[in-house]
Amino acid sequence: MDGFRFTKYVPPSLKDARFDDLLKIFMQLLTITSGDVSQAINWMNQLDRRYKLSSDSYGMGDFIDDLKQKGYLNEDPATGNLNPSAKSEKTIRKQSLEEIFGKLKRSNTGNHRTPFTGTGDELTSDRREFQFGDTLDQVDLTDSIRNAQINHGLDDFRLTENDLEIQEKDFKASTSTVLMIDISHSMILYGEDRITPAKKVAMALAELITVKYPKDTLDIIVFGNDARPIEIKDLPYLQVGPYHTNTVAGLELAMEILKRRKTANKQIFMITDGKPTCLKIGLRYYKNAFGLDRKIVNKTLDQAAIARKRGIPITTFMIASDTYLQQFVREFTKVNNGRAFYSDLDGLGQFVFEDFIRNRKRKVR
Repeated sequence: MDGFRFTKYVPPSLKDARFDDLLKIFMQLLTITSGDVSQAINWMNQLDRRYKLSSDSYGMGDFIDDLKQKGYLNEDPATGNLNPSAKSEKTIRKQSLEEIFGKLKRSNTGNHRTPFTGTGDELTSDRREFQFGDTLDQVDLTDSIRNAQINHGLDDFRLTENDLEIQEKDFKASTSTVLMIDISHSMILYGEDRITPAKKVAMALAELITVKYPKDTLDIIVFGNDARPIEIKDLPYLQVGPYHTNTVAGLELAMEILKRRKTANKQIFMITDGKPTCLKIGLRYYKNAFGLDRKIVNKTLDQAAIARKRGIPITTFMIASDTYLQQFVREFTKVNNGRAFYSDLDGLGQFVFEDFIRNRKRKVR
């Protein structure tokens, strides 16, 4: 068996360190500009002039060349335009995960286990005797052989059912999550960018599930006048439109997606900053952006009740502080028997991740 192999440590070059620092900033700007490389570069140049991000030995031109050479940007041969590559999309998701998950406090919820034992691959300290129905992979062979030696001695060694010892394993629940993101016009009103934090949370959650919980599923829905699913790779390019908020359409689509999932645990996360203001009746839209329209509200509450009947909890993350909107969310949450968080933009990621972790510990019976 090979031991440790030691080699000479070669520290990264100053050029590589400078590139890594600039890359983090560029990826943040790429998210804010919804994938507009030209605009992100323009902002990088403005920041460089103001804060001296580059140096005489490594300028912005060198950085852009490295982005292309390292595969972060693709150049259209016909137009010369630069576009983000799949590598950039992956990097943005990973960076979002590190940014948000790194803020979470260390706690017992961090390993995402359930409080139930069963078939899984996370060993616990619990031991018990063999029972009918236990599988071979649950048998601790070392302790079972030790028990046989103690019970029968070396001269009459045999392994019987009574010698077998079972080591319990954590039951790891799989979860199907639908994340709904509000893309109505209010998400960028009043000089506050609310869509970028929502995108970051979605990308971080997608990266977490893809890497650590590959058996889980995450579907992402955006809703404005209508609702539509988007792929994870589309998240960096997500933009707000001149839309109202058709929460009913989003919930209907979310439950239709979850209906096709075979997992026991199902949940909906909804990130929004406002009240429902739109319904689609036939081919026409019924809209009312003033106050709480009972016709729209009642239809929304109906969807909350349907989700509760199907055993699908809805967690609402309200990034608005208006009293009457919070009252609506409380009513919506009560009908669904779900949860609601009233979060500022900085705390949004922590709330989403902590609730996701908490829900993975739930076992539906």
